Amino acid sequence: MQRVAVPPPRPFIESLKVSLKETFFPDDPLRQFKNQPWSRKFVLGMQYVLPFFEWTPRYSFEYLKADLVAGITIASLAIPQGISYAKLANLPPILGLYSSFVPPLVYAMMGSSRDIAIGTVAVGSLLMASMLGHAVNVNENPRLFLHLAFTTTFFAGVFQALLGLLRLGFIVDFLSHATIIGFMGGAATVVSLQQLKGILGLYNFTHATDLVSVMDSVFSQTHKWRWESAVLGCCFLLFLSLTRYLSKRRPKFFWISAMAPLASVIFGSLLVYLTHADKHGVQVIGHLKKGLNPPSVENLTFGSAYLTTTIKTGIVTGVIVLAEGIAAGRSFAMLKNYHIDGNKEMIAFGMMNIIGSCTSCYLTTGPFSRSAVNYNAGCKTAASNIVMAMAVMITLLFLTPLFYYTPLVVLSSIIISAMLGLIDYEGAIHLWKIDKFDFVVCISAYIGVVFGNIEIGLVAAVGLSVLRVLLFVTRPKTSVLGNIPKSRYYRSVDQYTIAQSVPGVLALEIGAPIYFANSSYLSERISRWIDEEDDKLKSSGVTRLHHVILEMSAVGSIDTSGLSMLVEMKKSIDRRGLKLMLANPGGELMKKLDKSKFLEALGQESIYMSVGEAVRACNEFILQSYKPKPGNDEEEEAICDHNNIV
Repeated sequence: MQRVAVPPPRPFIESLKVSLKETFFPDDPLRQFKNQPWSRKFVLGMQYVLPFFEWTPRYSFEYLKADLVAGITIASLAIPQGISYAKLANLPPILGLYSSFVPPLVYAMMGSSRDIAIGTVAVGSLLMASMLGHAVNVNENPRLFLHLAFTTTFFAGVFQALLGLLRLGFIVDFLSHATIIGFMGGAATVVSLQQLKGILGLYNFTHATDLVSVMDSVFSQTHKWRWESAVLGCCFLLFLSLTRYLSKRRPKFFWISAMAPLASVIFGSLLVYLTHADKHGVQVIGHLKKGLNPPSVENLTFGSAYLTTTIKTGIVTGVIVLAEGIAAGRSFAMLKNYHIDGNKEMIAFGMMNIIGSCTSCYLTTGPFSRSAVNYNAGCKTAASNIVMAMAVMITLLFLTPLFYYTPLVVLSSIIISAMLGLIDYEGAIHLWKIDKFDFVVCISAYIGVVFGNIEIGLVAAVGLSVLRVLLFVTRPKTSVLGNIPKSRYYRSVDQYTIAQSVPGVLALEIGAPIYFANSSYLSERISRWIDEEDDKLKSSGVTRLHHVILEMSAVGSIDTSGLSMLVEMKKSIDRRGLKLMLANPGGELMKKLDKSKFLEALGQESIYMSVGEAVRACNEFILQSYKPKPGNDEEEEAICDHNNIV
């Protein structure tokens, strides 16, 4: 019988290097540099830092044609969306165009995704407006609000880049799938409700985002509703919804929904210009400054009294948009069967926001909706972002006066149409069917955002997600194992109803590493299992409990609290006249058990490669040391039957 081995000792420095590598570099990004000449290492280093140099040598005319089509298509969506989202962020509309020019160029150089289309997002825009709005009233001091928006974008970029450089991307994973569904759905609802201001042609509107405040603001001004705006808004919203529906039903017509926002802007502008609707209560964008992005470095307010607000807003908004951008990139990478480096993506997002904050841009990422259009348009590389940026540049240089008569109601319709696609009710229903706790997390995020504010919804969802992680850690799964008839396998008796327990033996599976946070719980739970099994056997009158086997394959690590728990448990089991055995402990666990002298106290003969081997040893011990009562050989027959199997 093969004994469980203790791994050979390893020097501390080597163990530390391995641990750090597994923690921060699980993908081993430096493996491509091994055994390469210095000239090749330099080229690989440039390609790693700037992926632009990786795909440009392979670029072909076929790629150029595909990227031209995709870039022009997403530009037709980016221009109206950029103006709309800037208004949503309480910023000058021209900033939406600036933010669709410089950041896509930066990402094309540094990003590793072929499909992400860079631009502003509604949720990030609303979140920034909401958090900064608590500190500064945009109507009273728009210049200060603008400077704080640039500073917030800078800190968001710094935080994103640091996450990538320090390889701490796992922090973003605390935004679980359920959290994102609920948060995005709630934010989409709030954003849509905010657009009632534009749809109804209202001039004064609440800056609060909760449902009660918005509804109060809407219905307290019924005498100020403009029917002209309402009719226009409903017509454009119906048009945009129909094009979205058609594109979903017929994916080859994706370009219809992509071009619909720009078509709405053009038609709406012509309608206002020809009918002079701006003189009859229909609000328009007005003058947009011509020219490329002016520098804004001097507008970054690091020494102001609002520094804490900008840092906090930058971190929160940075994490939210980063999660959306990375999720979008991974989704499309899976569809095209290529890999993106999450840490490089964080650095790319961070650098484009840092540079963007210095060139009159505000928070940008890779929005899922725009990236989906880019993907469906057949993009081949990140060059589609360069094409989009060039189209926006031409617009900034020559076409901005054409947006003077664009009605705000059209921008509101574009935003509402985009937001409706973010309310994933099918995803929420799926969560309910699969995991009720995830559904609670999702609904908590939604209710918190809609009835409180975005920060409350986010904190509630993340708090519940962290609580669940803590529950997983502090209350690990333990289960009783039984033998599958006519086999050597031992599985959970809850999962396999045909699994049979072994007379006189209690086999338990520990389903997680043992730490200070769960050691007390495991000690109490195992003691309860022993009490219940002992009482059950005594009441049957067939036998009594002799051995306790702990199946340890899932115990990847253990700390000193866990070791102390095992020591105390062994003493408790010994006092009850039972024998403790371990099955399939891993290498890390064996090293610590050996160093703590627990192996010496337990005895090497009590550690086995599998539960089957441990049970066979238990049965042999029972047969040798225990004689059944005369005339009652049921126990002996049962033990022999199990021994024949194992």
